[in-house]
Amino acid sequence: MKAMFRSLGLFNYRVWFIGALISNIGGWMQSTAQDWVVLTELTNNDATAMGVTMALQFGPPLVLVSFTGWVADHFDRRKLLMCTQTALGLLAITVGVLLLTHVMTLPLMWMFAGMFGIANAFDSPARQAFVSDVVSRQNAANAVALNSASFNTARLIGPAVGGIMIVLVGTGWMFIINAATFIAMLVALSMMRKDELEPRVKATDATRLADGFRYVARRKDLLVLFVMVFLIGAFGMNFPIFASTMALEFGRNADGYGALSSMLAIGSLAGALMAARRERARIRVVIVATGGFGIASIVSSFMPEYWMYALIVILVGFTTVSMLTTANGYVQTTTDPQLRGRVLALYMAVIMGSTPIGAPIVGWVATAFGPRTAIQVGGVAGLLACVIGAVWLVTSGRLHRSETNRFTFTLDETRPIQVVEPKIPEEFSDEIAQTTPIALPVDHDVDDAVDAAAGADRRAERP
Repeated sequence: MKAMFRSLGLFNYRVWFIGALISNIGGWMQSTAQDWVVLTELTNNDATAMGVTMALQFGPPLVLVSFTGWVADHFDRRKLLMCTQTALGLLAITVGVLLLTHVMTLPLMWMFAGMFGIANAFDSPARQAFVSDVVSRQNAANAVALNSASFNTARLIGPAVGGIMIVLVGTGWMFIINAATFIAMLVALSMMRKDELEPRVKATDATRLADGFRYVARRKDLLVLFVMVFLIGAFGMNFPIFASTMALEFGRNADGYGALSSMLAIGSLAGALMAARRERARIRVVIVATGGFGIASIVSSFMPEYWMYALIVILVGFTTVSMLTTANGYVQTTTDPQLRGRVLALYMAVIMGSTPIGAPIVGWVATAFGPRTAIQVGGVAGLLACVIGAVWLVTSGRLHRSETNRFTFTLDETRPIQVVEPKIPEEFSDEIAQTTPIALPVDHDVDDAVDAAAGADRRAERP
């Protein structure tokens, strides 16, 4: 149990965790309100319009990925986050006022969805990479998992409270409340002890924007991981569409939609806590979780009662977060420190940027053929992602037949990963040299040849 929460022993991470939890609760209340207002107030249960809203909100991270990753690597991430959090808070206040004064229209909501997306395009890579500034490398996977636990605890509380509050006071106040919760994050960032932050390897002009793309292109494990996450993100992780349309199909209102989101969060929280128990992120967990997601999604689409669907949704949440948390931790802990911001920007672009491609399609399927068919499309995408990961795992040489039992196999996850050799910063310093591990690829064939040559030399020297 102590190992699960070891990152919370650090003051800076503890403050960050609390601030993020409060802010995320407000964020989920706002998200629930935004989905519901588009579906029921600005349109007549049009899931396609909801998909367009999601596309506009999650599109900017894909379009701006190169620039936002460069910004995350070149600027003080703590100050950058203070700017993005302030911008998001001001946007939330504006939307809330427009809703409360009954001025909001669907085109206006689409415009603000795009503005939220632009702010989040800068916020997400900086937020993800900032974890490595707060904790040491050996605690990074644990910190990422605890971040996910915080996020999903908020996901458990926010939609349920938001759904009830929408019924009681309306959607506009959810945006105002969310704007107030950004204050918690700003206070947390201000309270951090700067001298306890981890030393950063500052990117120089030698690390160009294209280096992030080249780095990922040379890492076959990351390429496969990104493809799997893309498929799930584009077609499977459209739960606002699934839950809202299924709630209407079962004859429920906003509180029913909020309850489904909270049920998803129960499984998500369990998945995040289980990920926090693992010593390191393993890609095989991602593969298994994507298969589990596909099966759980397809099973949920056949549930005849609201409560039965809600129970299966717990498993959907568990497998989704198990996959995402492990994938995030894997990227965090296996990426060159100089390029981490750009690689994480690519990772976030794959997750958030896949939505503009998949959400309108899934929304159209839900409108034309019903929400159950749309859920099945997401489930098939999960199974396809699992197959792609499994095929790569077998062909990568990491799977071996056991030497003791011919019917069992062993998985070698310690096999060296060939990566681009990291560049030494032009502004070299002893501090950077002492705090920056430079991981060099290991070639076992060369090592064996050297050992054999050395053995031959020793034998030749004997009388």
